[in-house]
Amino acid sequence: VNISILKGKSPDFIKAIADGVNSAVIETMGFPVDDRYQIITEHEPHCLEYQQRIGDRVMMYLIMRRGRSPESKKAFYKKVVENLARNPGIDPANILITIAENDNIDWSFRDGKAQFVP
Repeated sequence: VNISILKGKSPDFIKAIADGVNSAVIETMGFPVDDRYQIITEHEPHCLEYQQRIGDRVMMYLIMRRGRSPESKKAFYKKVVENLARNPGIDPANILITIAENDNIDWSFRDGKAQFVP
């Protein structure tokens, strides 16, 4: 998961976003508890444009294996905005989520091997 936020946030704020996204993906899409791969990048406000929105905003891009149902994706979107609205207090209108899917052969977690392909 690539997560873009505004620069200058506290470690607690950043952890709340990371935890909120991670718990949502585990709860709604059945990801394993230890399946946490996140890159959080901070940007100056002029480098994180989201239409005319102001204030805190989050833009995230998930890459995952093909096969999740539309219902599980919708549940994920809803859970993420609920989590981030609760903590650290981001307006749900300021959260953009994009998902791209790929195939088993497109993953290597270590050792130069495609772990999902025999």
